[in-house]
Amino acid sequence: EVQLVESGGGLVLAGGSLRLSCAASGFTFDDYAIAWFRQAPGKDREGVSAISVSEGSTYYADSVKGRFTISSDNAKNTVYLQMNSLKPEDTAVYYCAAIGGSSWSDPVDYWGQGTQVTVSS
Repeated sequence: EVQLVESGGGLVLAGGSLRLSCAASGFTFDDYAIAWFRQAPGKDREGVSAISVSEGSTYYADSVKGRFTISSDNAKNTVYLQMNSLKPEDTAVYYCAAIGGSSWSDPVDYWGQGTQVTVSS
């Protein structure tokens, strides 16, 4: 059974930090890129960051560059999203996703259940 399990969300003050984790199982981790998406109330889901597990190449949305860092621990089949200097506009449900294609924009094959991140001012 394929699973992507997110953890690490919560409530934090503006300027604070959180680290999200995405633990993957049930598929060949190295064959996929793992991405983080987020969806705020009333807004479309947007891609935040992604990492090619096999190559280590990364992608960041302009809105999070310089503040968020994505990394992977291939031995644990886990991807992390370190989020620093958080802003109220970062408030959203954050979803982990696995992409089997060769492009960040390829369709998502698997989704996690999401974890809430709330940044208060």
